[in-house]
Amino acid sequence: MHLLLTRPDAGAEPDPLTDALVAAGHRVTQAPLLSIVPTGAAPAFDGAGGLIVTSRNALKSVAPFPDAAFALTLYAVGPGTGALARTLGFRHVIEGPGTGRELAALIASDADPAVGPLVHLAGETLAFDLKGALAARGFTVRTETVYRAEPAGAFPAGIGSLLRQGAFDGVVLMSPRTAKTYAGLIAEAALGAAVRPMLHFCLSDAVGRALEALGGVRVAVARLPNSQEMLALIARKASDSP
Repeated sequence: MHLLLTRPDAGAEPDPLTDALVAAGHRVTQAPLLSIVPTGAAPAFDGAGGLIVTSRNALKSVAPFPDAAFALTLYAVGPGTGALARTLGFRHVIEGPGTGRELAALIASDADPAVGPLVHLAGETLAFDLKGALAARGFTVRTETVYRAEPAGAFPAGIGSLLRQGAFDGVVLMSPRTAKTYAGLIAEAALGAAVRPMLHFCLSDAVGRALEALGGVRVAVARLPNSQEMLALIARKASDSP
């Protein structure tokens, strides 16, 4: 399949999702629709009882970390974030299955609120009130906003023409904000009819709902909101294709 991948540019760092799609035989065209901009925040880790990270972007926006951070247990929202944390040098990493709600339940069952406040490295926009969920269980969470995601004002050069020509079999959408940006750009360029035959691979139901404004596009949602399930979804749909 020829796939349009809309996640933020990984820069010089290898992107495991892109690499896995290419290894599976897919052709991937990059069209980042969000730009990750670090805020420059310098979180304090001394005295913390643990570290919460709900995206790979949060880790990349803070690195390099001070030694005090590596001594903490790091609760990662999913396997991809956990893998990057280990690459950066974190030794005590506990992975959730992919959502903030499930991560909150995991933290509540594993951590001790008496040890100290939990430091949550987060983006400017939060999909789930993790702080509130953990406060209800006796935890103190200090949220550090370490990056913001800025939506693209237009598709990268040439992408609009390729969409109009029906060059893609599917588009990969990994967040509601990305999907909302995509839907807005499609509507602005009057490309709704052109993208209707394409499969829109969505990480979650919330991502799929962000496409409702386009009306009638084909949506396929991963069984769980993580990269592994997204890859499995694409593999299943590719095998169904003639």
